Amino acid sequence: MEYVSRAPRPPLDELIDDLYYLAGPSPYARLTLPPAPSALLIVNLGPPFRIRGGTDRAPAEYADGCVITTPTRAYDFGYPPRTRSVGVHFKPWGLAPFLPMPAAELCDRPVTIEQVWGRPAVAELRDRLATAATPHQMLTLLEKELRRRLRETAGLGLVRHASSVIAATRGSVAIGELSEAAGVSSTHLAQRFKTLVGVTPKRLARTHRFTATVLGIDPAGPVDWAALAARAGYFDQAHFGHEFRAFTGCTPTQYLEIRCRFLREHPGHTLDGWSLPAD
Repeated sequence: MEYVSRAPRPPLDELIDDLYYLAGPSPYARLTLPPAPSALLIVNLGPPFRIRGGTDRAPAEYADGCVITTPTRAYDFGYPPRTRSVGVHFKPWGLAPFLPMPAAELCDRPVTIEQVWGRPAVAELRDRLATAATPHQMLTLLEKELRRRLRETAGLGLVRHASSVIAATRGSVAIGELSEAAGVSSTHLAQRFKTLVGVTPKRLARTHRFTATVLGIDPAGPVDWAALAARAGYFDQAHFGHEFRAFTGCTPTQYLEIRCRFLREHPGHTLDGWSLPAD
């Protein structure tokens, strides 16, 4: 697969981690994406893809693309034989200035871009992207569209600062300390987070801690799960195992086996590191 990524210019850099272009055959027909402390927007330029959010939901087809706020559960992505898209990895709060509704309304409920920006606007954007000559030109077009749509959002500074502290501490900060330092009540902070991020600060902290812990695992070597859980601040190994199941649907050892399969079958692939084979 071809993958091109770049960071946006200010002021979008305070909202977005990167803009990306992805094209080519997927390493697997289905990939599982565990929850991460970020939001996602995909503009689809190829055949439709399918997304299933959680085991209790049927997969849905997305032709124009999708919008996903900061998730609390894993997503199953079903790719066509050849995929082509551009997308945005937002910081947890970064999608809020581009949404016409509170982020909480979309929590664990992917929607099409048409449902967010309207069919005529999305059709025009997709046409312009499809006729761009290079991936970098596509990303420039997408960045211009985002700059055009950027709007002032109440409470964004508060949520951005609190989220940054959560990220810097890898989710270990006490939420009560966040609200006290900000000079607001814990209820107000939670309401602002649900409106702009889609989840409470406590839930975001859980996701940060889990993500930092998993990204620190070396799948090529032996893993001392008890020591790993203790270093990450989990109460015990059982607590860590429970979080693993909640976030990925599998046990730590099953996760390691799946990660090793990806490394073995597609060494150095651009999607390796977070995506898991679901086949």
